Amino acid sequence: MDQEVLAALKRVPLLAEAAPEGLAAERLGGLTNRNYKIVTGDDAYVLRIPGEKTGDYINRAVEATNAKAAAAAGVNAEVVFFDPTDGLMLCRFLEGCITMSPELFQTRPGAPARAARALRQMHRSGQQFEFRFELFSMIDDYLKLLAKLGAELPEGYHDVVEEAGKVREALDRHPVALSPCHCDPLSENFLDDGTRMWVVDWEYSGMNDPIWDLGDMSVEAGLDEAGDREMMAAYCDGPVPRALYGRMVIYKAMCDLLWTLWGLIQHANKNPVDDFWAYALRRFERCKALMASRDFARHLEAVATDAK
Repeated sequence: MDQEVLAALKRVPLLAEAAPEGLAAERLGGLTNRNYKIVTGDDAYVLRIPGEKTGDYINRAVEATNAKAAAAAGVNAEVVFFDPTDGLMLCRFLEGCITMSPELFQTRPGAPARAARALRQMHRSGQQFEFRFELFSMIDDYLKLLAKLGAELPEGYHDVVEEAGKVREALDRHPVALSPCHCDPLSENFLDDGTRMWVVDWEYSGMNDPIWDLGDMSVEAGLDEAGDREMMAAYCDGPVPRALYGRMVIYKAMCDLLWTLWGLIQHANKNPVDDFWAYALRRFERCKALMASRDFARHLEAVATDAK
């Protein structure tokens, strides 16, 4: 077994005294962290070893609180151990589930609806998360970090941020009650057993407009309009108001605007997992294309007027 894994397990009281020969470790996926399935006897867990420099932009103490709250709401896997000093975490492994992907979201019957219901369960759980996920403040914070790193921005990024001021104005006209949100619903953060979904990895979670989670999920899963309609109908458990649907579409553009910067931070930190410069450019181009579309203007108007 990898020495890094053994050293990490020594910090987990439940497994600290376990004999190495009685443990099995299997590497799982992850963009910034290193994740392993740990099996000991009849029990299975997921060990998350945080990536280097992730503490520059993730508050691990906040994540610990929110991940446990999500587990209490029945949405996240049980958190067995969490060290808030650096983010080392051990969770119960969810048996019988598959890790979702954009392809599975588009081909697995009912997947958008099951994911929407899982997010709704969290949003309506009554749990209170630490941290306020505030889109435009986070853009400012990421830009400051990138300036500190001496990183390059895509041409025209600041112009698009300025254009997004219209989005901010429309959203601010009709503020909504904040809910405990995942805020980073990558497809791979959904685990599906065919009947229900679980949502894991609460690094960016916070109190937020719940519709952010729907817009972001749509982008990450590559949903088409039919998928969006299925997702929103399941979330609303019926007809979807025009303003609510428009809010979801607006957030599709805004999540790309924000996560462009996240990709640039990974690129600046020389994260070897992916070509993060290309990742950031793809997201930025997709954001610009959606914001320039005629449909986007229509959805923006629906949000500004709170159309039914």
